Parts: sequence; structure tokens; C-alpha cells
Amino acid sequence: MRKLIQQIEEGLILNKSLIKNTRLGGIPMKVLANDGISQTGVAALEKAGIEVITIKVAQEQLVNYINENKVDVLLVRSATTARKALIDACPSLKIIGRGGVGMDNIDVEYARENGLKVINTPAASSSSVAELVFAHLFTGVRYLHDSNRNMPLDGDSRFKDLKKNYAAGSELRAKTIGIIGFGRIGQEVAKIAIGCGMNVLASDLFVSEAAIQLDFFDGQHATFNIKTAPISEVIKQSDFITLHVPAQKKYVIGKAEIDQMKDGAAIINAARGGVIDEVALVEALDDGKLAFAGLDTFENEPAPALKVLMNGKISLTPHIGAATNEAQDRIGTELASQIVSIMEKA
Repeated sequence: MRKLIQQIEEGLILNKSLIKNTRLGGIPMKVLANDGISQTGVAALEKAGIEVITIKVAQEQLVNYINENKVDVLLVRSATTARKALIDACPSLKIIGRGGVGMDNIDVEYARENGLKVINTPAASSSSVAELVFAHLFTGVRYLHDSNRNMPLDGDSRFKDLKKNYAAGSELRAKTIGIIGFGRIGQEVAKIAIGCGMNVLASDLFVSEAAIQLDFFDGQHATFNIKTAPISEVIKQSDFITLHVPAQKKYVIGKAEIDQMKDGAAIINAARGGVIDEVALVEALDDGKLAFAGLDTFENEPAPALKVLMNGKISLTPHIGAATNEAQDRIGTELASQIVSIMEKA
């Protein structure tokens, strides 16, 4: 259907250069940033003569809004989806952009088959996600997630008891971190781990080796070469496991993988919900097999399971890995740059 619409439009419009001239000289190209975009991104787009709409349109009203306003570009994060039905129903769309890495909320191949450009920003948020991983790690090894729950309640009456409860923390230095998924984010995690004095193991289906360069404040740098290993080896040898893989059809870490982990190990997931079996995870935490977990993504978003939310051994954040001011600025400007480049080549 989409291809037929395109063929009809091509018959009515003389050539691509006329489309470009009309958009630039007459009607501005319209971008709907339905899940928001940084002000730096807005400024970059407006500088190129592009109209930016930043209102939030409900998913069920999105098709009508795009068609009524003849939106050319739809920008989303994780909240808005761009599926086949939307693509078929919105002939004005030329570009769909994802502010971030994963594009599981977009029917990417279908969109591209039907003439749309699909873009994302795979590098912009890597540092932010990596830092959140270590926020969860430091929180877990020093019991901060539980302490911050109990200190406001009992800090004035049970101070000594709480001090005793949280006095058996451990250091990250000299421990082994296993990074499953050694792309941009996984490699950023490795940089921080090396800086903390940790041993780094990594596993990836497509990356066999990576040169990890640490850049220091005074201009010096150091490079560490890390070869990846089979996932089973990483799981068995690591004190901490952190996942950096795309959405999967089956669990990457299930009961069998948890059983292979060291007693007292921990898991961090700031990748995608559904890569960890949360039922098996809670069981392992409750029976003492695992010491703690840190979750930024969940199997059921935006309504994670209560057993996960209420577990005192899990450090929780609401899918905010890329949600730093710096990352959002990078995402906005990178999306703007790609849109302008596509427009100029049209």
C-alpha cells in the first residue's frame, strides 16, 4: 500500500528537486518530536529552516495528528511506537528517528522497504548508560539502595543496628566484571571498570577484540586490548554481570545461567527488559545465590512486577540510562545533523 502511494505521489510531483525546493522555499519541513528533544536539537533544526513540534501526542491519536499536520519526520524515544499500521497510514512521513540506541519500538525493516529513512543515535548515550551501571554497582556493594529506604524510617531509633547491617560492604577493586554485549556501551563500561581497578571479561557475538582507550584529564591516555570470550566462561568467572544487548526473543540470563554464576555474584541490566528472567532472578536473590541486582529496564514496562519492585536486594531505576542532560544534548544535535543531511541529499 505504501509503495502504491509513493508511486502515485511520484506521478503527481515532477521530481525530487521540486519537493526539496517546495519544502525549503515554501512549506517548512515538519518534525514531530513526540517523546521530546533537547533545546540544542530544536535550535539546530530550526536553524536549518525546519519546523519542530514538541507537543506529546497520544499513541492512539498519532496517525491523525501526523496526517492533519503533514508531518515529515517522527522522532521517538521508548514511549512512542512506529509500527507497520502507522507507517502505512501516514504517507507524509519520510524519516523516523529514535533518540537512543535500541529501535525495537519501530518496524525498521518495513519502514525502509517502503522508502522511509530510519535513524538513531547509537553513540550519544553510551557514557550515561555506563555511569548508571556503576551507580547500581556502587549502590549494591555498599547496600545504599536498602540503606536509603531504612534510614529515613529508623535512622533516629536504630542507628547502631543499621550500621551493623550495612557494615559488611565490599570494594569493586580487584573484582571481575563480566560484560555481555561489547559494543559502544559495553566498551564504555569497560573504561570505568578499568579505572576502578577491576578485571574485565567480555562476551559478544560480533566483536572478537576491542582496544579500550582511557583518556585522562591532562591529555594522557592508555590503551587496553580486551579479547572477548564465550558467554558461559564470562558467566562462570565474573563477580558482577552487566548486560548490554538488544531486545531478545529469549532470555540471555535465565535460571540455567544464574546457576552457573558464582555464589554471591550480582547482575545489572541497563539494556532491555526481557533479557533477564525476572522470576529466576528474584528466586536467586531470595535464596542467597545472588547478592544483589540493579535494574533499569524491566520485562513489563511501564508496570514492573511487584515482586521485583519490592525486593530489598534490587537497586531500581525507571529506565533512565540515557536520561542525562549531556546525553540528551548529544542525542538532539545528532538527530538534527542526520535529518539536515538527509534533507540536503533529497
